[in-house]
Amino acid sequence: MSIAKALTIAGSDSGGGAGIQADLKTFQELGVFGMSAITAVTAQNTLGVQAVFPMTAEAVVSQIESIGDDIGVDALKTGMLFNAEIIEAVSEKINKYKWKKVVVDPVMIAKGGASLLQTEAIFALKKFLLPISMIITPNIPEAEVLTGMVIRTLDDKKEAAMRLLDLGVQNVVIKGGHDENSDEAVDVLYDGKEFTYFTSNRIPTKNTHGTGCTFSAALTAEIAKGVSLNEAVSTAKNFIQAAIEDDLKLGGGHGPTNHWAYNRKRGRY
Repeated sequence: MSIAKALTIAGSDSGGGAGIQADLKTFQELGVFGMSAITAVTAQNTLGVQAVFPMTAEAVVSQIESIGDDIGVDALKTGMLFNAEIIEAVSEKINKYKWKKVVVDPVMIAKGGASLLQTEAIFALKKFLLPISMIITPNIPEAEVLTGMVIRTLDDKKEAAMRLLDLGVQNVVIKGGHDENSDEAVDVLYDGKEFTYFTSNRIPTKNTHGTGCTFSAALTAEIAKGVSLNEAVSTAKNFIQAAIEDDLKLGGGHGPTNHWAYNRKRGRY
């Protein structure tokens, strides 16, 4: 039996709740072999981001090549890519290795408000990375930046999803965690033909650090296994819902989610 392999190209979170740390934990919990290419080292905790130390594009490329030339990749995700140079270099390597199962989590702003993507990098993201992605997983604020529109309603989400496909993306799931005045979080998946909705109860908690990273990592893990996109999104939704519900209550700010909650809920712990 072959082992499914997933790669995360993202930043390191010293607090362990987001970034490659969250991604690798999620890959492991879902039975996928995880690998990483680090784009930046951050000093952060539940209170915020204290410092960001970006890698050079050359350093990121070297990590990707080491994996591509030997182990191989069944699916990959990108998280914090920080600047335009790194985005362009990563896109070139994805094309070189002909990796098609690419999940883009357009990480822009940390929970504490710190910017994690330089302004000029948004243009590079649209030009180089989105056209070669299988699916993009923005939250509502990220989708607003990418589309230039305000998103308040379900119809707004649908319109934003269609606009994102116009940028060359094959599929998009706009997450509903930032929905206002709603007891439910509704994620909208659009494949260019139909909309599919994934609904969960909203959990009243401030401990949601790393939810976007974790959701996209779970999606990547399932795609690496070869399951259908709808099934992969459903598992990712259930994974992050369990992680939020089973709160770890760590730190004094926006605490991390619980990456083993999904399997504990299923009786595996």
